[in-house]
Amino acid sequence: MQSLESGALEPTKADLKGLSFGRRVVRFLPVYGLVILTAFLIVLFSILLPNTFPTMLNLRAIVSDKAIIALLSLGAMIPMAAGRIDLTVGYGIVLWHILAISLQTIYGLPWPLTVAIVLMLGALSGFLNGLLVEVAKIDSFIATLGTGTVLYALALWHTGGRQMVGVLPEGFLSINGTFVGGLPITGFYVLAITITMWVILEYTPIGRYLYAIGANQRAAQLNGIPTRKYVIGAFLCSGTITALAGVILASKLRIGQASVGLEFLLPALVGAFLGSTTIKPGRVNVWGTIVGVAILAVGISGIQQFGGSFWVEPLFNGVTLLIAIGIAGYAQRRKGAEKR
Repeated sequence: MQSLESGALEPTKADLKGLSFGRRVVRFLPVYGLVILTAFLIVLFSILLPNTFPTMLNLRAIVSDKAIIALLSLGAMIPMAAGRIDLTVGYGIVLWHILAISLQTIYGLPWPLTVAIVLMLGALSGFLNGLLVEVAKIDSFIATLGTGTVLYALALWHTGGRQMVGVLPEGFLSINGTFVGGLPITGFYVLAITITMWVILEYTPIGRYLYAIGANQRAAQLNGIPTRKYVIGAFLCSGTITALAGVILASKLRIGQASVGLEFLLPALVGAFLGSTTIKPGRVNVWGTIVGVAILAVGISGIQQFGGSFWVEPLFNGVTLLIAIGIAGYAQRRKGAEKR
């Protein structure tokens, strides 16, 4: 079953042929409108908050705070490319960051082995999601909501409602605590995964197959694409990236607790949905997702520096999600109208 439909609306050379410069600019506005808006917000907040916003300290804070959300958004967009949705990105990170702490502090495992185990468990959870969706034929929204709730219940059972605290090795803490060129290393993790996913999705058969499945699975099957294998693989990759985000979160917080993690679900989905409204509108894409996360980070940072209350961030995320879904739905209807 499909929960989403994928298709791109970026103008082709044939669409632009014969158009004046002004009309070409208008044609590209829906494609890069979110990028322009992000740049506008950066300039606006830099002018209004010259002593706090355009500073290296603020840039470090944004990268440090939003790197995990960026990873979760990138993980979520892989199944979205195949027309599915993965809600375990918000639930799984709760269990994975707890295990990254407890396997070291309670069971005494070395941190490289701990990281490997957590990543493998994340991949396994993604594989199970893929089986539920493709083999059991459960809608991806329901399937991942169910498995995510189970993962959260396991986190509660494992912790017993208590914090996981202990002495962690410097090597594990350096996963998040290292700075490269004055910026947190987590930003470079995001950059490396972004470039890798961009190359795979845009320039390899894997990416073309995933987008074909997202656009029309039946047509993809008739063209010989093994859709089941690629959808399961998409969930497996999503689960692995979620587990990586959990490891980074554990290195950042240095404690494990079941009350931390669920707050990442909404902004991660917002970033992924926003990604389908820019660069390649009507289709989830890597750089669009990064722009989506960036506009959330810039908007929330600027509003908070103006003295916004604690409820501003969830309000901003919720409203932005509704706008993103509305724009994505409009893009799909427009694409259907153009085809007709």
